[in-house]
Amino acid sequence: MIVCRLQDILNTSRDVQTETWASRRLLLEEDGMGFSMHETTIFAGTQTHIWYKNHLEAVYCVAGEGEVELIETGEVFKIVPGTLYALNKHDNHYLRATTADLKLVCTFNPPLVGTEVHDEEGVYATPEQMRAAQV
Repeated sequence: MIVCRLQDILNTSRDVQTETWASRRLLLEEDGMGFSMHETTIFAGTQTHIWYKNHLEAVYCVAGEGEVELIETGEVFKIVPGTLYALNKHDNHYLRATTADLKLVCTFNPPLVGTEVHDEEGVYATPEQMRAAQV
């Protein structure tokens, strides 16, 4: 059984932060679940370009307000508490927190290795690339 408390991973390598977001990685590849799970905060007033070429992601909003804009079509989807969106087609998108910090629970398949951040295209490296970089 795995038990993870948010307070135990704050300020560790599982607490990854950038200018626009903070991701607390509750489950990672090393935990052996076949997916990773994160508590993510998108900071109010920010926009993040994201394109998960190597992962599928499902996101559930627990607090705040924001929107997802699909770059290919220009479609915009409002995100409020109780909203789930799934990037089942490796959708290239912008994620924005509008009036307040956006609090999300995110799952990734394949699972993240740990310290991934978006590259200039908004992409996370593959698990194989991340493991090779750690050697």
